[in-house]
This record gives sequence, C-alpha cells and structure tokens, in this order.
Amino acid sequence: MIDYHKFTLGNGLRVVVHLDKSTPLVSMNVLYMVGARDESPDRTGFAHLFEHLMFGGSANVPVFDQPLEMVGGENNAFTTNDLTNYYLTVPWQNIETGFWIESDRMYQLAITEKSLGIQRDVVVEEFKQTHLNQPYGDVWLLMRPLAYKAHPYMWSTIGKEPSHIENATISDVIKFYKKFYNPNNAVLVLSGNIELNRAKELSEKWFGNIKNQGVVSRDLPVEPVQKEPRTLEVVRNVPQDAVYMAWHMCKRNSPEYHAMDLISDILGSGNSSRLYSELVMKRKMFSELTAYITGSIDEGLFVIAGKLNPGVKIPESREAIADQINKIKLVEVGERELQKVKNRIEASHIFSQTNITEKAMNLAFYEILGDAGLVNQEVEKYMAVSEKDIKNTASRFLNDDNSSLLIYKSTQTD
Repeated sequence: MIDYHKFTLGNGLRVVVHLDKSTPLVSMNVLYMVGARDESPDRTGFAHLFEHLMFGGSANVPVFDQPLEMVGGENNAFTTNDLTNYYLTVPWQNIETGFWIESDRMYQLAITEKSLGIQRDVVVEEFKQTHLNQPYGDVWLLMRPLAYKAHPYMWSTIGKEPSHIENATISDVIKFYKKFYNPNNAVLVLSGNIELNRAKELSEKWFGNIKNQGVVSRDLPVEPVQKEPRTLEVVRNVPQDAVYMAWHMCKRNSPEYHAMDLISDILGSGNSSRLYSELVMKRKMFSELTAYITGSIDEGLFVIAGKLNPGVKIPESREAIADQINKIKLVEVGERELQKVKNRIEASHIFSQTNITEKAMNLAFYEILGDAGLVNQEVEKYMAVSEKDIKNTASRFLNDDNSSLLIYKSTQTD
C-alpha cells in the first residue's frame, strides 16, 4: 500500500506526495501527457526528440545536469507512445534544486537553432543505429503499420522515418512545446523524505506562476475492428528466421487487461512458460520465444515473438504456436499454474514499492489513468482473475481474424 496526498495548483498541475522517512532521498517525477500518439502523421518522432531537447538548458539553467550533480542528484527520462516521463533523485536537503530546474524547463525551455541542430542529429543517429543498422531493428517499424490502420499507434516512438526529424524546424518544435509542455498537461510526483506542507510550499513557489500556453484536446482516431488476418513477409540479412505475431487487445484500464497480462505470462514469460518449455526446450523449434503485451493506454497489442532454429520451417513454427494458443482457449488453465504467475506479479509489485523512484513513476502513471490510488488496487485485480476469465478472454482476442503476422526471413537460411 502506497500512502499519498494529492492537490492541484491553480494552473492545473496535479501534485502527488508520498512520504517515506526511511530514505535520505527524494524522487521527483514529472510526467507529461504527450507521447508518439499525439504527433501528426507527417511529424513523427517529436515526443522523443523533446525528451532530448529538455536536457539542453532553459531560461535560467543553461546546463541542466550541472546544478543537479553539484548537489548529489541524478536524473533520466523516457518516452512511450502515450507519455514522456522525467525523473530525478536528490538528497532531501537539496530538493529545492530539483524544483528549480524542473520548473524552469516547464516555464521556458531554451530552444535555439543550435540546440535543435545538436539534438536532431543525435536522434537521427539513434534512429539509424537502433532501427535501421541493427539486426531485427526495423521489426516495429513494420509491425505497427501492419497492425494499426487508423490509430497513431501505427508508428513507433522513434518515428516513422528519420526525415521527419531531419526536417523539423524550430517553428515546429516551439509549437509542439507550447501545446504539450504545460502545467495542466502534467503530473508532478514527490516520493521520499519530504513532508506534505513542504511539498505544497515548494510546488506553489516554483510551479504556481507558470501559465498554460496551450490546451490539449485529444481526439484520436479509433482503430476499426480487424476482420481478417494480415501478413507481411520481408527478407533481411539476419542470422535466423523469425516470426512476430500480434493481436489487438483492450485498453489499459479495461477489466480484461489483467487477464490478458496473465495470459502473456502463462504463454511466454520465463523458462517455465508454455511456449518456452514446449517449443524451445522440448521440441527445440525456437532459440527464443516470448509473449508480452504492449500495455498501451488505448487498445494495445498482445505479441508473440520468436527466432527459429535452423531447419525449422515458418509454417511449422506458426502451427506450433497456434496449437499452444488453442489450448489456452479451449481448456481452462490449472489453478496452480495461474497462481504461479499471479504470485510473480505480486512479488514484482511488492518489490517496486521498495524504490522511491518506482513508486513516484507508478503514482504518476496511475494518476493519468484516472487516479493515483489505482496503484493500490492492481494486485487485487490480478488476484481476482479466474481460470474461466483466462479462457474467455483468450477466446475473445486471440483469433486469426484479429491477428497480424510479420514473417522475418533470413538471407542466410535460404
């Protein structure tokens, strides 16, 4: 159980405070509700570009990292299709430094031609290194537009193609900043050795006077129901053939989400999972085989991904995976097997509550889902999933007409 208090500043900034006196540190998490899904189809990769730009200095903090390092702090950030998250950790005595630097880049980021040029080059190089010049690196550049035809989940966080970032102008970037980097589009979480009154005082002092420059009205296209299987086959210079299969599933806050997550664990999480034990260890068809969900806020994907061993044919591998899916759809999972994956999730949740940074991230994420207090209901929701729920949920979503298949053939196996 994570205890917390919550208040909202006059400009709309939501603040969540979790007091933990057992640590000499405070974690500050600023989550902006902007991700790749908020980009224009011809201006993709901007949310990720901004993750880089936000470390390039602001009106009163020319070098973001420097003042934080001087007081013993550290920081990082990440971007997803749904959000951009910035977090730092600092000794409790120096938390005001965190307030200063985070509020300043929300107030007025130093966007110049020079800073944009530097970060644009960094992001384009990252795109090439991680997605174009790496074996299997373009899988999600191919998979997302195969699975999605309307929703902006059809492109990855890195963007559709490098040219979208290469052609980004300072006018484009400033417009994006003013629209999304506002108090009313953010959640601030403080976790650690900080009292509520102190948090209120510093929040009002450093963030209270920041005005909203834009209003986010999110009206995203709804992905139509998929009514027939989709297949894409590509040939690449990689060492092994691979298959990637995806099925549309429910939203993150859907009652069926927890059942789908448990199904992914039963099928493909860990060495004792069904896919691994049967198709990797016993039948030796795959060298790697896993199942997972994307965990997206809007309707996400249930994914199975595997690399084939030499001599195994693609149709044979697909049939073997289909057999395992049919089993979970037709026969209720045993109580012991279900309880095992539930226990693993519960242990992971408990472990996450030992770290102030993870607690801060979780509180921020659940706040944008609807309420920070949802974090304390997660384990209960997983535990409530029954054997019948697993069977029914798998039967609803894991069907051929709802599937997308990427066949990734190797030039070295022909």
